[in-house]
Amino acid sequence: MFIERLIQLIKDKKSVISMGLDPRMEKDGEIPKFLIDKLNHPNEVILEFNKILIESTHELIPVIKPQIAFYEKYEALNALKETIKFAHKHDLLVILDSKRNDIGSTSKAYADATFQVYNADACTLNAYFGFDGIKPYLDSYKEKGLFILVKTSNPSSKDFQDLFSVSINEVTDSKIQFDETKVTLERNYIQMAKLVHNWAIDLPKFSGFHNLGVVVGATYPEELKKVREIVKESFILMPGYGAQGAQAKDLKASFFENGLGGIVNSSRGIIYAYNDSKEYSAHEFEKAARNEIKKMNEIINKELGI
Repeated sequence: MFIERLIQLIKDKKSVISMGLDPRMEKDGEIPKFLIDKLNHPNEVILEFNKILIESTHELIPVIKPQIAFYEKYEALNALKETIKFAHKHDLLVILDSKRNDIGSTSKAYADATFQVYNADACTLNAYFGFDGIKPYLDSYKEKGLFILVKTSNPSSKDFQDLFSVSINEVTDSKIQFDETKVTLERNYIQMAKLVHNWAIDLPKFSGFHNLGVVVGATYPEELKKVREIVKESFILMPGYGAQGAQAKDLKASFFENGLGGIVNSSRGIIYAYNDSKEYSAHEFEKAARNEIKKMNEIINKELGI
């Protein structure tokens, strides 16, 4: 069961950090040029980059989170598969950040690809299709982790996620007038959080948590507090730490007193930390990443009191 393994690794490693593996090869300051010059194909470059990072950091973190778009872009899906295998050998869980979904057989095909072809332990999902798009994952992969997008870290998430909505039965028109003093309006991200809560009511739990988690950007601490009040039995995956501006104090609302409840993801801030380092060069990118994770663990754990 994903959540059982996740909790155990968090306790063993005293870390709630996820290292995002988002390989970029276009310019200096991303995957170091010496690796690109040394190897021939993006598959080889990316896999070598990821393996060096994993070898240097695996005992400090419970999870990695590769974003599938970067592997598709470079025709490096074999690197993705091999990275996941390598991570498993080094006692890491893998959340595949794919944000895919559909309905019926298409949703099932996406689920099969995620958990059979790539062998991920969990994935991110866009639930705009409603429960039809989530059910094939829950039906066929009960032991796996699912993280539903609720409030994403990007600035324009407000364009839809922050809009107000209301559920009204037996209304056929797309636009109606009503007395606002008699109707309770809620933002769309709150509605989504409530849906996740309802979908998970009958799921098995371990230490008070089930496998159906949510994604809430650490860049929105007030929204994070509101979502936590709704999904008390979900782990919250929080992107946005570091490069996107979120700080340790912004994360606290998602965690309980025992230090459980959240995973904090940083991608660029960890894997390209050598860019901002006076101590490490590009040839020591893995040392810079390790040092960044150690600092994150210290700061976040202190904030959480663990």
